[in-house]
Amino acid sequence: SAPQSPVAPAATRPDHDAVAAAIQRRIEAERAQAAAAGQGASFDGKHEKRQEFRRLIDPGILRPNPRPLALEALQTLLKLAQNIIDHPDEAKYQRFKPTNATIKRLLVDPRGTLEYAVALGFRPEVENFQPFYIFNMRHMDDLKIGAAMIKEALDRELVKEERDHRRRADEKAAHEAAVAQVKQAFYDDRKGRAVVDERERIARTAAAANRAAGSPGPSAAVADYRPKRRMPGSGHTLSGEVITVDDED
Repeated sequence: SAPQSPVAPAATRPDHDAVAAAIQRRIEAERAQAAAAGQGASFDGKHEKRQEFRRLIDPGILRPNPRPLALEALQTLLKLAQNIIDHPDEAKYQRFKPTNATIKRLLVDPRGTLEYAVALGFRPEVENFQPFYIFNMRHMDDLKIGAAMIKEALDRELVKEERDHRRRADEKAAHEAAVAQVKQAFYDDRKGRAVVDERERIARTAAAANRAAGSPGPSAAVADYRPKRRMPGSGHTLSGEVITVDDED
């Protein structure tokens, strides 16, 4: 009989139930650890929840992910939460699909973001063989606290981002100004050299013309403009002219 071709294994799909359970265990462990570290300090009942969300943001999301991606992911989480807070009766805002390209890039692939969604109150479910994360309205208080902690982090991080952006812009402007100054100095130097070279050329041309004018050739009579002094008697002037002058006695 003809050999049968090997059957390819079925493509593995993420077990969202297992992921959510692991996330929940991690959150509960961190919550217990934080409660043990509190050592009886008196805080309001929501303090530990706020601290839990803060830890999920930093170091949970901000540190392991590229900064631009982390900030965009936090903004997406905030939008999901704020939509539910603003429209608590509209079911379309209470779910997201992990296979959506944008959701996958911002909430599934980065580290810590899906954990944050679970902490907000989203749980994995399957509808019509399609995976979803659906918000449980019993976690509305957690959702509001988590949204507030995202706003707190974004206010801090976006101010830092704006400061870094201004610093980079100032450094770029200073560099461009320095380059422009060097170029201007170079052009000024070339212009100055051109002026000097032109002056030297004119001087050389004039000197050559003078030498040409003073070259040997037919001698021309040179007018004598020296004054002739009259002296008694006859004799020669300083120019060699013979004159006779009568005495005026």
